[in-house]
Amino acid sequence: MATNIPLTALRVCPGEKLSLTKRKTKDEPVFESGKQYKKQLKKQVKELSALQRLHYASGRHAVLLIFQGMDAGGKDGAIRHVMSGVNPQGCQVFSFKQPSSEELKHDFLWRSNCRLPERGRIGIFNRSYYEEVLVVRVHPELLDSQWLPDDLLDENAIWDERYRSIVDMEEHLYRNGTRIIKIFLHLSKTEQQKRFLKRIDQPDKNWKFSLADMRERKCWKQYQKAYEACLSATSTDHAPWYVVPADDKKHARLIVSRIVLELFQGLNMAYPEVTRERHKELEAIRKQLTETGSQAESREGGEHVDSI
Repeated sequence: MATNIPLTALRVCPGEKLSLTKRKTKDEPVFESGKQYKKQLKKQVKELSALQRLHYASGRHAVLLIFQGMDAGGKDGAIRHVMSGVNPQGCQVFSFKQPSSEELKHDFLWRSNCRLPERGRIGIFNRSYYEEVLVVRVHPELLDSQWLPDDLLDENAIWDERYRSIVDMEEHLYRNGTRIIKIFLHLSKTEQQKRFLKRIDQPDKNWKFSLADMRERKCWKQYQKAYEACLSATSTDHAPWYVVPADDKKHARLIVSRIVLELFQGLNMAYPEVTRERHKELEAIRKQLTETGSQAESREGGEHVDSI
């Protein structure tokens, strides 16, 4: 069992030329049994729940969590399990699918910018604006539907320009109080095959699988190259990428949970300070409630005596 895996080992350093073949898709588990996994996850979920309440009350930062990965990488499960203790009032999850005709007439960051979290809240993007330098790069014909001027359709320049737009936008968000963590769930092609077969074999998972998934699987090498280029170009100190081994779903969830906890633990959060005037107001309310409660108990007691 591996313990205390340094999360820095999973980060993509700014300027690093990432090679996914040198990054593990499966690591030694950080738990010894299913029982220990549940206990560890429960502990981390409880801690995250407390930090989220403090984050909501403090209201000084917004938190954006971005999940990317190949199909069947475990994005949905990681979000569901890790964030299971979070108050829904302080958290929103958005899943970005094929853009609408309206969204295609805006810049590629527009539809996600409309869904950014406000201060005190957590925003989770299950896939994100990064699809525009991943899926669209693997399938450049999609650019034809984006209404771009001809002089912007230079395939030798457009990806670097989009990386620069993303980095500039994330830096802008950081300067305005948004903290961003980006997680790439690193899945092997063999494990994806196993999960696809499971989706076919189990009736309650049939809805998750389509022929489109098989078409994308045929582009595996192109996607790996697109992810390497993207993560290398857009991992920064203020918005880092983490490459999380994803062949073991439980291990991945515990690692993701630790990454999110570390983010919140690094924020300078505190509950709003109660002023002297507010203390006086609360004491007055306490006195009013106490007196009202005593009078109600007296009336109830009298009525009870009369009935006897």
